[in-house]
Amino acid sequence: AVLWLDQRADSLLLPFGHSSKLPSRMVGSVHNSTSNELMSLLCHIPSSIHYFPLNDCIPFFRSCPACTEGNITIRNQINALTSFLDASMVYGSEEPLARHLRNRSNPLGLLAVNNQFQDNGRALLPFDSLHDDPCLLTNRSARIRCFLAGDSRSSEMPELTSMHTLFLREHNRLATLLKRMNPQWDGEKLYQEARKIVGAQIQIITYKHYLPLVLGPAALKKYLPPYRGYNDSVDPRIANVFTNAFRYGHTLIQPFLFRLDAQYRPKGPNPKVPLSEVFFASWRVVREGGIDPILRGLMANPAKLNRQNQIVVDEIRDRLFKQVMRIGLDLPALNMQRSRDHGLPGYNAWRRFCGLPQPKTEGELNTVMKNQEIAKKLMTQYGTPDNIDIWMGGVAEPLEPNGRVGKLLACLIGTQFKNLRDGDRFYWESAGVFSTQQRQALANVTLSRIICDNTGITLVPKNIFKANKYPKDFVNCSMIPQLNLSAWRNKTE
Repeated sequence: AVLWLDQRADSLLLPFGHSSKLPSRMVGSVHNSTSNELMSLLCHIPSSIHYFPLNDCIPFFRSCPACTEGNITIRNQINALTSFLDASMVYGSEEPLARHLRNRSNPLGLLAVNNQFQDNGRALLPFDSLHDDPCLLTNRSARIRCFLAGDSRSSEMPELTSMHTLFLREHNRLATLLKRMNPQWDGEKLYQEARKIVGAQIQIITYKHYLPLVLGPAALKKYLPPYRGYNDSVDPRIANVFTNAFRYGHTLIQPFLFRLDAQYRPKGPNPKVPLSEVFFASWRVVREGGIDPILRGLMANPAKLNRQNQIVVDEIRDRLFKQVMRIGLDLPALNMQRSRDHGLPGYNAWRRFCGLPQPKTEGELNTVMKNQEIAKKLMTQYGTPDNIDIWMGGVAEPLEPNGRVGKLLACLIGTQFKNLRDGDRFYWESAGVFSTQQRQALANVTLSRIICDNTGITLVPKNIFKANKYPKDFVNCSMIPQLNLSAWRNKTE
């Protein structure tokens, strides 16, 4: 979910550099954040790290900058996506891509699907036409290209591809039902109405089912209180710091792709594939059973728990994209370097922003972290808590009760999602966006039901974002309420 909702930078904050002691993974030159060039940063890897080639470098490409801020020149990063939760990962953030993703061969308002392969009779995403296609490198004999979706990262891993495919099918399902109910509607009307519903579904799933479990009840009440309507004074753009803080999701990633059959048993011959062997492996979706086994694997296996003694797994710490890159990458190291590329302040500056105590000594940091060992390691690496990279400090904190982030990330994530909701004129609950009857129908939306409606899966968790065990936490799809589209019937016509 985090990967799927990932947004890029559009800063509300004036970035400024901070000089921290570099973690051992990243010894080397750090370019000044006022530089105007888009450049590659080569981070020297000490020979003591045996996973990497001796004295090799991790490639790092800087975010595209813009230097326009009133009468003064400030380097900031350009947002490549819409900030709103508007299902842009399905439809695209720019009009040319949105048009390209549509099926223009008929007036049915559908999205384009793959014309070469199907998934047990169901649609797959169309293929992209990349000049340098990384998916072709993961299995040269299969010759399966990367998929095309509203977000360019849809083929990074099969789990992500499965979510993109699911909502492609959901759009086409809705458009087909709306056409049946309103035969007089043309293709544009069908497309826009289905798109509007899918956008609402994404918002409901995110705010109603996902974020409460991430933030925990106390932080949810503090940072994301009940909706009071659209507020035109709220800036809904993505804060630069959020683009780093929301990468907390990297701590939840399991080291394997799990695939399960209809009885939720391991689906042979390869039911448990190391993550480093599935990055950009679109061929696994096409040739190895489609999205149903992958979705079952996601539903029946919990996310990794972020523990202070194991924040991320080695599959992304040492072997990220190893099949398509010269060497495997280190995702936490890239996260920390990204915050420096963006000129983000350090840990205590954000604690101050959130009204939280700012530790100065190892003892005070121990009080915040509730972990003497991690406090000592952070002080050894950074010298002072002021210098701790925002991602590192955020994910190192103990989790909020019944939440999956600590106090600092709860503040930054909760604040951003409140702004995204309250500053969105088209948020699904905003007056005039949907009729009262339509809002009542949408209130029943669940990700479990969307899976039921668009796959061959018949047993799903009732509360899909919780850690569910099969069979005790699973129910038949007949027990999950369907979206009643009768409120979209054009009665006047």
